[in-house]
Amino acid sequence: MNELFGTLPDGTPVHRWTLERAGVRVRVLSYGGIVQSLEAPDRDGNTAGVVLGFADLDGYLRHPEPYFGALVGRYANRIAGGRFALDGRTYTLARNNGPNSLHGGERGFDKRVWDVEPVGDGGHGVRLSLISPDGEEGYPGRVEISVTYTLEERGALRIDYEAVTDAPTVLNPTNHSYFNLGGSGHAGGHELRVAASRITPVDAGLIPAGEPEDVTGTRFDFRRARKVGSGYDHNFCLDKGVTAAAEEVVELYDPASGRALTVATTEPGLQVYTADQLGEPFAPGDGIALETQHFPDSPNRPDFPGTVLRPGEVFRSRTVYGFSAR
Repeated sequence: MNELFGTLPDGTPVHRWTLERAGVRVRVLSYGGIVQSLEAPDRDGNTAGVVLGFADLDGYLRHPEPYFGALVGRYANRIAGGRFALDGRTYTLARNNGPNSLHGGERGFDKRVWDVEPVGDGGHGVRLSLISPDGEEGYPGRVEISVTYTLEERGALRIDYEAVTDAPTVLNPTNHSYFNLGGSGHAGGHELRVAASRITPVDAGLIPAGEPEDVTGTRFDFRRARKVGSGYDHNFCLDKGVTAAAEEVVELYDPASGRALTVATTEPGLQVYTADQLGEPFAPGDGIALETQHFPDSPNRPDFPGTVLRPGEVFRSRTVYGFSAR
């Protein structure tokens, strides 16, 4: 189902698409590719919203920085100093996070209006697409990207990314939904399991500093499920690395409601953000972002998995969010 959701200050209409299957309902906006709402049943069959979002477009325009539910890029996470070198040339990016570039800059994918079309049978999928012109936010190359949201047979939300470029560039998109499986309140009591034996330690600007470190004996060891708590905005180096098929690497569980979320991905990293900086109308810790992506500052770290996309190549990535209750 497609409906008008609102109008931007310049008069551009924003539409909302609704997908429903197996008791799960997802609403996606053409503005920012935002997952505006996602409803799933608890152990008693009661349905509630499990991602943070706003009821109207004005909410997203007034509170852009938390990136609620948005597609972010060209480069999710941070690039140190707002610059990187590629093939002997240095590119300067928009610096929108202190001295660094974050989530694609001042006007990344999250602030663009995407073209949207239904895909598949039964109204279970939508494909969003846009063109990022050469030089946008300082990035080289004209990039054509599409992102497809699909509700699978059992109600899992699959996100498929595909992109091409006409010049060498870097690319690292993700979805920035904040999950609260209880439907409201503080999410710090959720239990988290992450298949990651290392994290990238960070400096004060949340830029990776030094080599990845073992999580054994630290607060970053979630290889066995335990309460999340607070104080996390870190990249976990998934043990599986980059994979051709999406592999399950995460489970988030809310003991109160019985809702469980699994995350499978082709990506090598997971940014766990406990949203400690959220402000009104939400409170710190009201959601947990689980951003599947490449590592922060990879364009400046040849020792990290590469994020360079070249002409003739096709960028592909998949993440699947599965929902159940117990």
